[in-house]
Amino acid sequence: MEVRVLDSNMTGAGETDVGQAMYELASSLFPICRSLTGQGVRDTLDVLAQTVELQRHVVATGTPLFDWVVPPEWTIRDAFIKAPDGKRVLDFAASNLHVVGYSMPIRRLIDLAELKRHVFTLPDQPDLVPYRTSYYGRTWGFCMSHTKLMSLPDAVYEVCIDSELKDGQLDYGEYIHRGRTEDEILLTTHICHPSLANDNCSGLALLAMLANAMRGRDTRYTYRFLFAPGTLGPLAWLSANEDRVGRVKHGMAVSCVGDGGGPTYKRSRRDNAVIDRVMTHILTGEGEQARSVPFSPYGYDERQFCSPGFDMPFGLFQNSAFGTFPEYHTSADNLDFIRPEHLARSYRIVTDAIDILEEDWIPVSLNPKGEPQLGRRGLYASVGGPSSGGHSTMPMLWVLNLADGRHSLIDMAERSGLPFSQIIEAARRLREHDLLRPG
Repeated sequence: MEVRVLDSNMTGAGETDVGQAMYELASSLFPICRSLTGQGVRDTLDVLAQTVELQRHVVATGTPLFDWVVPPEWTIRDAFIKAPDGKRVLDFAASNLHVVGYSMPIRRLIDLAELKRHVFTLPDQPDLVPYRTSYYGRTWGFCMSHTKLMSLPDAVYEVCIDSELKDGQLDYGEYIHRGRTEDEILLTTHICHPSLANDNCSGLALLAMLANAMRGRDTRYTYRFLFAPGTLGPLAWLSANEDRVGRVKHGMAVSCVGDGGGPTYKRSRRDNAVIDRVMTHILTGEGEQARSVPFSPYGYDERQFCSPGFDMPFGLFQNSAFGTFPEYHTSADNLDFIRPEHLARSYRIVTDAIDILEEDWIPVSLNPKGEPQLGRRGLYASVGGPSSGGHSTMPMLWVLNLADGRHSLIDMAERSGLPFSQIIEAARRLREHDLLRPG
């Protein structure tokens, strides 16, 4: 399956091109049946590898991951519910959501009453199919629309789940972009959900495209992109990399970035980490729906990085927050639910955050006693008066006033309420005129 790859120059493609390329990649990932383990995860990594060169890692069944253990590998070949006339009333081939993830194999005849005990539906959303899993509880089950289940006549049905649980492996991939320092920014997205477009083909597409684009950029930080099954993938990475956790200066999980809601950023356990402040600052310019919300121990993979034994500066970026949109974990989370323009906006927000983290520095004034005379340097209006302290002057005044060696540029943007872009441009001009030096 071939996918389009963006030019490695991050600014070389317009927002429309970026969004469309991400949508095409998400579309190629959508049909694959993914779970915590198995061929679907490997097939997904194969598709992503067409966009970004991945280092592949495997962790054997039974390997302890702190308090967890890598489960057996799950393989599914077919599944159905067949009516007495031989017709399939449910077919795994039509949707990989139709089977509860990690279902044990079964093939037998059962009556309708017993069948209903093994079928999950959404009575409040009767035409949708739910997404359900049972990774550690040995059971089996199906998912279908409530309307369909209620339409089944009282009869004996043949149920079949042609699956297998055996010793195997957990797979994950990572891409590392080397910067000028060993300080790292870690970006991660989960790879274990089946045909759900927003959660999380969108996150996979965004980070794959971003990782590819980073190849052509000279950066201060080293960037690590992690594509791993939820919960167990981050735990596997943390278990193998405890000695390098301190190098991660900023981190963020990415998921549900293809819909039109939000955008939403969930802050780290620290609540005021630099990544929290950067993302909160960016979202102030993203409209009334944009939200920066406090940390909660319930959520996605940020929980593992923010667990008390690690307490990393790690947040979660989404458009609509998980569990808040009616399409969440249902068959309505399809390719019609995500749009290229929403993917492009999410990509821009993440790249804006990277730009700020890369460009932030601590200035020190070279003329700290009193306000420097900007007019004779061509940085201030030549005629005084009420209008002389205009919009273009205020960023410079804020930078000069806070350039005491204790405030970074993001500090100044927060304090002033001005966009980071204005603050960094002011700092650039002041430095060109020998009024600032790096702290």
